[in-house]
Amino acid sequence: MSHLPRSLAFSGPLRGAASGGLGYDPPWTSPQAGFRAGFDPTPWSPGFPAAWPAPRPRRSPDPHGRFGGWRAAAKRGTDLVLAALLLGLLALPMAAIALWIRADSPGPALFRQRRIGRGGQSFQVLKFRTMHAHATAPGTCPQARRGDPRVTRAGARLRRWSIDEWPQLVNVLRGEMSLVGPRPHAPGTCAGGRPFEQVAANYAARHRVRPGLTGLAQVRGWRGETETEEKLRRRIESDLEYIARWSLRLDLWILLRTVPALLRPTNAW
Repeated sequence: MSHLPRSLAFSGPLRGAASGGLGYDPPWTSPQAGFRAGFDPTPWSPGFPAAWPAPRPRRSPDPHGRFGGWRAAAKRGTDLVLAALLLGLLALPMAAIALWIRADSPGPALFRQRRIGRGGQSFQVLKFRTMHAHATAPGTCPQARRGDPRVTRAGARLRRWSIDEWPQLVNVLRGEMSLVGPRPHAPGTCAGGRPFEQVAANYAARHRVRPGLTGLAQVRGWRGETETEEKLRRRIESDLEYIARWSLRLDLWILLRTVPALLRPTNAW
């Protein structure tokens, strides 16, 4: 194979017009593979013979990196089992909380809000209502602040311990969320007066995976109001680190770290 002309060598993906739009990477497209196969790994030049046999495409290309294939099935299975168990254990306390909310202030016990999920698709997140009904103008979603007058007496206690997030276990069962992942944000939320997507160019990368009930950023203390752009950047850094490092072991570690983080709440109001 070493006698092949340089015009047949590849160092990058075979895509687009050269590949007929097949959209896969032949096995010789990396320099390392080129050396093993005897190719000179130099950039491809237009000399590709029409009779060259087409390589077999990879099975089920994984556009989500670590979150594809069997890993995706393992993470989803873990979510389903744990979410179902937690909902069973918390059913009675959640019913009591719903009654408490209704007695504390007029309005429904549950609150639904549009959030951005995997692939940038929106969904309705479920929470216990912690603010007075109709306290926020339609089409707006200002973040809660310390001493926010919109928060009810019951809501202040629920928010402090993040109990208002418990109904999102239903979102997990629906497949809209995961137990662990970047927290879902509401469209148009701002940091330092600028929309999140304008603050960080890589903001959309966190939408490659399902949002979570808890995440690496939260156990590191990056939760609550993002009144400065720096706070948002630190949160996004943790979100992207989680995506790059993900494993079931990391998910378990984050879940275990969430317990003491909730017992010592910071930036929660």
